[in-house]
Amino acid sequence: MVLESAIGEVAIETNLKQFLLVLAVSLSVATLPQIFSWFRQIPYTLLLVIVGLGLAFVDVRLVELSPSLILSIFLPPLLFEAAWNVKWSDLKQSLVPICLYAVVGVVVSIVGMALSLNQLAGLSLTTALLVGAILSATDPVSVTALFRELGVGSRLTTLMEGESLFNDGMAVVAFGFLVALPLGKAELAFQPIVGQLLTVIGIGVAMGSLIGYGISYFTQRFDLPLVEQSLTLVAAYGTYLIIEDLGGSGVIGVVTTSLILGNFGSRIGMNPRTRIIVSEFWEFLAFFVNSIMFLLIGDQVHFSTLGDNIVIISVTVIAMILMRAISIYTLSSISNYFVKPEIGLSEQTILWWGGLRGSVSIALALSVPVC
Repeated sequence: MVLESAIGEVAIETNLKQFLLVLAVSLSVATLPQIFSWFRQIPYTLLLVIVGLGLAFVDVRLVELSPSLILSIFLPPLLFEAAWNVKWSDLKQSLVPICLYAVVGVVVSIVGMALSLNQLAGLSLTTALLVGAILSATDPVSVTALFRELGVGSRLTTLMEGESLFNDGMAVVAFGFLVALPLGKAELAFQPIVGQLLTVIGIGVAMGSLIGYGISYFTQRFDLPLVEQSLTLVAAYGTYLIIEDLGGSGVIGVVTTSLILGNFGSRIGMNPRTRIIVSEFWEFLAFFVNSIMFLLIGDQVHFSTLGDNIVIISVTVIAMILMRAISIYTLSSISNYFVKPEIGLSEQTILWWGGLRGSVSIALALSVPVC
């Protein structure tokens, strides 16, 4: 018993040291643009990946995380922060194209990339589908930040953010199904897929709504900024874990909870000062998690494996760009037929190239079980 306790303490101490090392490296990279002006030309996230690649090149591995923990640790804060800042009034006006991009667009992306990898690169269909699911989640944080800097209209920003918000949920649901497929825990047939999709989304939306509205009315009873800030953190992780245990989509649940708290709970249960405090807290947390994620994705690269798979990588990148173009231009035309105002050709082109892949795709890639 004493030995087990000692081993547990050593493991905790080792994990803490690894975490502090990752944090120290991330923050050091963050200060580089302030010290050397020419670093300011490189996006911060790209700089983190480059540093991570440098560490990987000399075979320095900062941390080894269990794949089963990756999604639970990194996804909830990223999703919560993104949904917290989305205005429902803006979202509602562009709901049709957003749903088309986030649902049909994800399917087009997964199927297109899977077929390309299967036919041109020789990957098995299950592996190709899994790669497609991982790379179908968009994360245009840097693009929308540039939009705000340049004063781009709110509709284009809403389209980018709204699509990203909902297609993250679709991509993670698809990823969970496709990971279970080779293990014999899921069946590749239309009816089981649709049934599972409706079940996990239904549980996620129902429980996310219950938690979101529950916390909204609870915070009406007091005015304690730090407590309310802490409640949002508990809501992000708690919602994810509870709904996953119930067999639903924790991603959909977190997005639902955050949308309700950001658009409803923060209005009726938080004064303006508290809302600013909570928003700044989530901005910091998203920066914190993104810093770790982008550093780790570079640090986890094995250059020998990278060289051996250069053909697969090339096919994946080309297929990803082409599928993005097909889905955006086709689905925008469908949307323009049904709703106004129309999405112009120039806006469609921006949406095509603005559909970057980021933290969610990285989290999914890192969480793939290693057989």
